[in-house]
Amino acid sequence: MNGFPGTVEAEPKPEFWYGLPYGYLQLDLQPSPEGIQEVARQVNAFPDDLRDRADQVFRLYAGVLTMLRSQEVMGCALGMHPDEHGGANLSVLTVSTVRTGGAHPEAVLLQMLGDGTGPADGIVPVELPVGTGYVLETERTTPAPTAPPEGQDEPAQGTVWQGTVAIPVLRTLSIITVQLVTPAVELADDYRGVLLGVARTVTFDDPAAPDPVDVDNAPGPFSDSGSGTDGRSPFG
Repeated sequence: MNGFPGTVEAEPKPEFWYGLPYGYLQLDLQPSPEGIQEVARQVNAFPDDLRDRADQVFRLYAGVLTMLRSQEVMGCALGMHPDEHGGANLSVLTVSTVRTGGAHPEAVLLQMLGDGTGPADGIVPVELPVGTGYVLETERTTPAPTAPPEGQDEPAQGTVWQGTVAIPVLRTLSIITVQLVTPAVELADDYRGVLLGVARTVTFDDPAAPDPVDVDNAPGPFSDSGSGTDGRSPFG
């Protein structure tokens, strides 16, 4: 669960990049109208016994897209990993940007999270390649993403573990948040490792850009082999 095979560009305008762990599928947060219409057409073509369930999933996806766009979510991925019973553990990974309106991002973040930081407060500072991040964990009750139980109007309730790493970014006067949510509360330690692993891959260096070391070593009248600059990204 801790491998990072590829990179993901935050959309629509990349200001940072991050690694996507194994077992996670990136969602398209900007689907075209034609793509949505095609999915709706496919749902309508399902057999009757599958159509209602597929329609619920489609409506959930549409609702989640609307919510994520309103919250400036830059990326969202669904995780699915085998469990011990032949099923799957599910999780949702989201990466967002919170603007601070010109204020110092660390001051805004600490004001949002509370006065103190430390295990007693539930907020723990962690050193990352891009600076200091702040880890917050909680368990909360939330509506389950399924149809309401038979004979009830309200959806079923479930408990989820939610972990967040908030990273203040002075250069853009913003706060990057990496959040992981899963109903597998008993696996919180494992998912905490995944969350911190993703946070450690956050970078402001485009992984697709030429390596400055290679540029420095390239022959030419303007080469500067003595600069010693190492701007390589953590993606290799």
